[in-house]
Amino acid sequence: MQSGTTKLPFYVIGHRNPDTDAICSAIGHAAFLRLNGQEDALAVRCGEPTQRTAWVLEQSGLEAPMFVDDVRATAGMVCRRNVIQADPDETFLNAYQKMLSNGVRAVPVVDGELQVKGILRYLDLLELLLPSEKNGIAVRNVRVALKKMALTLDAQTVGADCPDQQDEENLIVLVGASSQSTVEARLKKARDEGTIQRFLVICGDRPYVHNLAVEYGVRALIVTGGYQIDPELEKAAKEKNLCVLLAKQDTASCATLIRCSRTVKHVLRESFITVSSEEPVSLLKKRISSLAQELFPVVDPDTQKMIGVISKSDMIDPPRVRLALVDHNEFAQAVRGVEEAEIVEVIDHHRLAGDLVSREPIRYLNEPVGSTSTLVARKFSHRNLTPIPGVALCLLAGIISDTLNLTSPTTTSLDREMLHWLASVAGVDAGDFTKKFFQVGSLLANATADEIINSDRKGFTEDGLKISIAQVEELGMSCLEMRKQELIAHLHQIAEQEELDMILLCITDVSEHNSIILCAGNESIYRNLPYQPLSDGMFYAPGVVSRKKQIFPASSEAVRQAKR
Repeated sequence: MQSGTTKLPFYVIGHRNPDTDAICSAIGHAAFLRLNGQEDALAVRCGEPTQRTAWVLEQSGLEAPMFVDDVRATAGMVCRRNVIQADPDETFLNAYQKMLSNGVRAVPVVDGELQVKGILRYLDLLELLLPSEKNGIAVRNVRVALKKMALTLDAQTVGADCPDQQDEENLIVLVGASSQSTVEARLKKARDEGTIQRFLVICGDRPYVHNLAVEYGVRALIVTGGYQIDPELEKAAKEKNLCVLLAKQDTASCATLIRCSRTVKHVLRESFITVSSEEPVSLLKKRISSLAQELFPVVDPDTQKMIGVISKSDMIDPPRVRLALVDHNEFAQAVRGVEEAEIVEVIDHHRLAGDLVSREPIRYLNEPVGSTSTLVARKFSHRNLTPIPGVALCLLAGIISDTLNLTSPTTTSLDREMLHWLASVAGVDAGDFTKKFFQVGSLLANATADEIINSDRKGFTEDGLKISIAQVEELGMSCLEMRKQELIAHLHQIAEQEELDMILLCITDVSEHNSIILCAGNESIYRNLPYQPLSDGMFYAPGVVSRKKQIFPASSEAVRQAKR
């Protein structure tokens, strides 16, 4: 098999519409994994950072994780890069030797610009060597470049020089093994027909035939068996622009090797299929399963240059992108293609959803704490490792964001312990950092309705109904009055587009620890929410700040009451 398969990536990734905890816990856990020998662990994101998260990254001196919106393995990821290939102008012999020494039965034919010109199969080489017709001119005809023929035979050139290597000619092979009169009769007939300069005469130690070939002016003469020709005949051949090749092989071997000097481009089929490097393996597998072609060049979709090859056998059990999921455990909240990835670890502080499956046992950490960043920080502490200040600052921000600086009802003693430790490692005052964090970027003042709702939104299924809950934190509610109707209208639009039974937007005032909840969807559900109605689709929720511990349980109960 051809080798060189690219190693698939190992991503540490949070949920879609990531909040600060999702992105920062991914950064922290990837750093932890790299310190523990998994050097390929890479923090990525499947959504845009909020303005506050971007501010945290700026303060930490770290780049935003790479954006990845699809983790399905692609042809470019799994293809073999160290490819045995042939050039269109490569000889049969060279191509055959490559295929034989590497144990392959098909190779891509690629030009100097890495453009794919076809697929060369072992059977195609046999067609070059053995014409389909058994008799007549097809057996005697050969299209070769004299220079390539000389190289294939490792022959000495005398008489006229062979043309440039790429100049191929249609030649008629005449083996001078018949009687002198028969050979002369054939050459005379060729001269009379005007085809004499297409003849290639092959013979051993037969000076008479040598002289006839030069006298009649054939295109080339191959003298086999290591024999020489008369020096005077060499001069005459040069004057007539006749190329003479002195080969060591016997006549039969030379006749075969001549065909081996033909170039492979003459047997390439015009009909062949290439594969885009960006095509998901799952779709590719279905598309090529019924095709006769076995080997598929993988090309860059922009340049069409070949980057590797893939075969049907590669599709039997292709490798998958490895994932460590942080701050979520539900496929509904995960990056696109998660079902086709290999999940190796989960770190989360939310409820179990039940749709996560794996082929092998995995590391699974799920605890009722206020932030996933808390669990990641504890991993460093348990191993007596200290994150760099930038990573510590990110994990600190994750805890502050999810626990509203330890004031959320989800806060635990572990959150407090890790927050104080991270603040000392990062060299910041937690209270001062919290104030600056929540002062950054009021979404109500600066963002569109869609950006506000989707900045941190999670989907759930409860009793067969689809629910989505978004949450934003604000320092005061001064901007809400002018935006509430616009936000409610957009919530209705999303509910209709995504066929949601209920969608909520919780706007939390971190200074007062209260929330305003805007609703859309089925009114018979959200009217059961245990909060104070303010107007149609709008509720006041005093003391409510946690989506996980307060808003989601209340939403679940509203669903159950609606179904009674």
